[in-house]
Amino acid sequence: MTRADPAGLGRGPLTRWLPVLGQAGGEPPDLPLFEAGPDERPGRFVARVIFSLPRITVPAMLLAITWQVGESAVPVVMGLAIDRALATGDARQLVLWIAVLAALYVALTTAARLTNRLNAYAIQLLQHRLRAALSARVLHPDGATARAPGGGVVSVMTTDVARLANAGLLVVLPIARVTAIGFIAVSLLVTYWPLGVVVLLGAPVAVWSMGRLSARLSHDTRAYQDLLAGTVGRAADLVAGYRVIKGVRAEAEATRRYRRDSQATLAGAQRNAGLLGRFLVGSGAVNGVFVAAVTGLAGWFAVDGRLSVGGFIAAVGLTQALLPQMRWIASASIPNLAGARASSGRILDVLRDAGATPDSPSLPRVAPLPVLEVSVLGGTVRVKPGEFVGVRADDRTAARIAGALTNPYLASETGDGVEVRLDGRPARELAAAEYRSQVTVAPHHVTLFSGSLRDNLSARSPRLLDAALRAAACTDFATDLDSPVGENGNRLSGGQRQRVALARALASDAPVLVLHDPTTAVDSVTEQAVAARISGVRAGRSTLLIASSPALLGGCDRVVDLGAAPGRTVAT
Repeated sequence: MTRADPAGLGRGPLTRWLPVLGQAGGEPPDLPLFEAGPDERPGRFVARVIFSLPRITVPAMLLAITWQVGESAVPVVMGLAIDRALATGDARQLVLWIAVLAALYVALTTAARLTNRLNAYAIQLLQHRLRAALSARVLHPDGATARAPGGGVVSVMTTDVARLANAGLLVVLPIARVTAIGFIAVSLLVTYWPLGVVVLLGAPVAVWSMGRLSARLSHDTRAYQDLLAGTVGRAADLVAGYRVIKGVRAEAEATRRYRRDSQATLAGAQRNAGLLGRFLVGSGAVNGVFVAAVTGLAGWFAVDGRLSVGGFIAAVGLTQALLPQMRWIASASIPNLAGARASSGRILDVLRDAGATPDSPSLPRVAPLPVLEVSVLGGTVRVKPGEFVGVRADDRTAARIAGALTNPYLASETGDGVEVRLDGRPARELAAAEYRSQVTVAPHHVTLFSGSLRDNLSARSPRLLDAALRAAACTDFATDLDSPVGENGNRLSGGQRQRVALARALASDAPVLVLHDPTTAVDSVTEQAVAARISGVRAGRSTLLIASSPALLGGCDRVVDLGAAPGRTVAT
């Protein structure tokens, strides 16, 4: 029987015994989020992203230089081996230069592998930081102008983030390839100086010409990405609002608008692809003319006797090595920079829009334990500091109240008829961070994270966590907090998932906690135990319980019945 791979990488029996070096950890490192200044230009933001991970990109750049210069040095070593070993018949020189060539291949292949690994790691980190920054600004905007993110954010989070993160390679591979071009030029100077002069003078002109050719491509790439993001956003918005569209019988109009945007995006893609093709053809022509001129000169000098056989082979090999370096700069680096600048502008737009705060006079902050008021058609629910208040309502009203408490900014825009106030101030006027520091809502639909029970629970102290687990009646299955719960808790039953979510809400120790039907999947005996314990855990804190269960409502200080006459309060 074959022993399993201890590293868990699925390696075969011949390689599983090798050590694994530089393996990434299970969690991303804690890195600061990218911030966008009000006057920051896309080019400067690209530069900040590129140079934000020097501890990874600098070693990767040095390894890439070793890789590219090593590849360029192969024809030089072969030329020396021909002149000093084959031409003279010296066996010791032949063995020496073969060993040098083998060592060179080992060095450049090792450097290439490590460079690619570090590049992939840097790109993943940059994508993580960019998406975290966008998520923080979109989901937790400053000020009272918070809005639900539009569908265009999907394109920014995926395509634009990937394009900008790939720009991190611009500090690694282009520098390495320019260094290799310099090495080729110096080698040609040593081999025969006129060839080196031609390369030193001609290479910058060729690269400048390719940059000029890419100017229109860079401008059009931004326009195409705007079209693509708009189409993706419209598609996402149509899916999200399909019920409304179908309700007003606007399917034909929605289809017409999406088809119009999709056709405009298709035309933009075709135009952008055409510009890219013309750029590649033009840059290829520049490369071809330049390399052909250098190769022709080398052949002429060899025929004229000014170059030895080894020198001619080295010159031809160096010239051939020059072609992929310049072609890569033209076909990868320049378009990569163009796409990164376009995506940078779009990311900056999202960061600025999400962070925009209206000018308003400074308002007093809410108290550490505020008075919560929820006004809805049928009555007003008022929760005083430290009170445990229950609300009995029909399913639709209960869902509207829970939704307004979860996102009071969206509720004010949709006109749902529900208003939330803290200490008399409308919640929509509070900064999102301030509101969420006061009010925590545990929704009815349970969502658990993949991982262990401990990953799904957090508390300021072990004592509070133990009390929350006991109050949520989790002690019968949560004996080992490191046991996995599966994808979205699929290793747990519905009742167990609901109890874990309740324990997570109780362990948050929020100043104001809102619970929406927390025990609908729990049996009656367990529900009685939960009802008897919740108030003890929430002592000294404010709790609003939206439920229809008599057992849960029986443990409240008082119950507001929104199904009765408006404003009626049922004491318990």
